[in-house]
Amino acid sequence: MTVVCQERHPERYDLGGARVVVPELPEGLLPVFVLDRYEGVEARLLQDFSPAQREAYVEANAAALRELLPADLVFTNHVLLGGPVGAATGEPFRVKAHGSELEYSMRGRPELVRWGAEALAGAEVTYVGSEHIRGVLEDVVGHVDRVEVVPPGVDPDEFVPEERAAALAALLEESRRDPDDGGERHPDPENAERFTAFFGAATKGERPTVLYFGKLIENKGVHVLFDALRGLDARAVVVGFGDFRAELEARAPEGTLFTGALEHRHLVHLLPLCDVTVVPSIFPEAFGMVAAEAAAAGVLPVVADHSGLAEVAAGIADELPPERRELVSFPNGDAGALHERLAAILALPAAERRALGLAARRAVEARWSWAAVAARLLS
Repeated sequence: MTVVCQERHPERYDLGGARVVVPELPEGLLPVFVLDRYEGVEARLLQDFSPAQREAYVEANAAALRELLPADLVFTNHVLLGGPVGAATGEPFRVKAHGSELEYSMRGRPELVRWGAEALAGAEVTYVGSEHIRGVLEDVVGHVDRVEVVPPGVDPDEFVPEERAAALAALLEESRRDPDDGGERHPDPENAERFTAFFGAATKGERPTVLYFGKLIENKGVHVLFDALRGLDARAVVVGFGDFRAELEARAPEGTLFTGALEHRHLVHLLPLCDVTVVPSIFPEAFGMVAAEAAAAGVLPVVADHSGLAEVAAGIADELPPERRELVSFPNGDAGALHERLAAILALPAAERRALGLAARRAVEARWSWAAVAARLLS
């Protein structure tokens, strides 16, 4: 397998032995759907590219792909610009559509919509991660033939339930390996000491912990979680980075721990230290990866009941006892309802919470494990 991308440090990721090819980009411009900073390139919103710049990007990437042919499968990412790149190779290709390009760049822009529709018309198959994105695709682009729903996957061998003392020891070990530069995309300095103070003095009367991990932007709804925590005997851990962090820190309930950005190597040990995870996004989500990762670790997630999040909540609820199924979702933006869900979960005996978490893990193993997703893709 060969991965064609703009990743500057592929050695940081387990790609299963895949070769990595990084094409040179014309003018060093990388088209994106949400502005962010990337090493070695200039990120620019796709809709701000000129037609000539778009065409140059497509040809540069298609030329890199053509040098790698023949291939049994050309699998391209994003309707734009992955679809046109695949089409420009002259070989059969397939496309994975995401909500990001559809919602942030294509919707309401007829020229980009037409271009995307033309590319998808030539694709063997278009994959979407949820029924929600199937609907968004049709709403934005129009009818597309040969659409298959294949959700993202979680590695249930990485995210696993873990005994608390072992989880804390491993989290501290990972945190001591962190860079201590305070970079926006890095963990906060001295996290090992802060985790020790937060989790280390475990007592019988210790307040339960509610976890959020994700981007710290307004659309993620962390402020809804904070409102829901008012009057609840619980404390919060907030993981992530983003331009909304300062405002969230000002609004956070007393005792909230902000950690900065963490990686999977931290999260797999942090999750078992927490009692419940909340995914409070107020903007549509293509899927609910955070909820699936929490569930794989045996931690019950509570998610906003909309878009792709609702599909993950429904899958988890199917594994729960009927009288507990409503606990895993709440109406979008309704802090009062979220407060009620959290209060109900945290009032349960610890043994029942653990049992519900293990039931949620079964949902992940059956629906969203790498093995299950790979089998669905191959079929």
